[in-house]
Amino acid sequence: MQIGSKLKELRVLKNLTQEELADRAELSKGFISQIERDLTSPSIATLVDILQCLGTDLKDFFNDKSDEQIVFKQSDYFEKIDSELGNKIEWIIPNAQKNIMEPIRLTLEPGGSTYPDNPHEGEEFGYVLHGSISINIGNKIHKVKKGESFYFTPNAKHYIVANAKTGATLIWVSTPPNF
Repeated sequence: MQIGSKLKELRVLKNLTQEELADRAELSKGFISQIERDLTSPSIATLVDILQCLGTDLKDFFNDKSDEQIVFKQSDYFEKIDSELGNKIEWIIPNAQKNIMEPIRLTLEPGGSTYPDNPHEGEEFGYVLHGSISINIGNKIHKVKKGESFYFTPNAKHYIVANAKTGATLIWVSTPPNF
């Protein structure tokens, strides 16, 4: 690992000059320059001081773990079609069941519905992209149309039914993962 270039990258990210970093770490500008060009190596104690001035530590600095995926494209999605209920579930974040929340895009054919879900820990959130739905929670029904969102604690049996004429498409997020 070329620690010099990585230190320089951190310094530039923090908008510090070599002189400013040197002053903070109580080192000379020339020494910082030599480290950044990998002409010399700092002692562990000096590296710890420099990293502290840059707002990080040894563990994070030497962590070569690849960056986690932030953006997901349609080719990353996993799809399941349930012809029995008239719906299509797209997991828009792959492997989301290992995360705290699990977002899906749900497309319901006209009159289509989800399976009833029993009460569980967590929260449910959704945003209707197309059409309209009825959310059945316990013995209450809530109407939600395009451009509206919903949020509830699933402490009663619940399910969604799409409008019989238009169907519906929505983003639905459940925590903990439930789909």
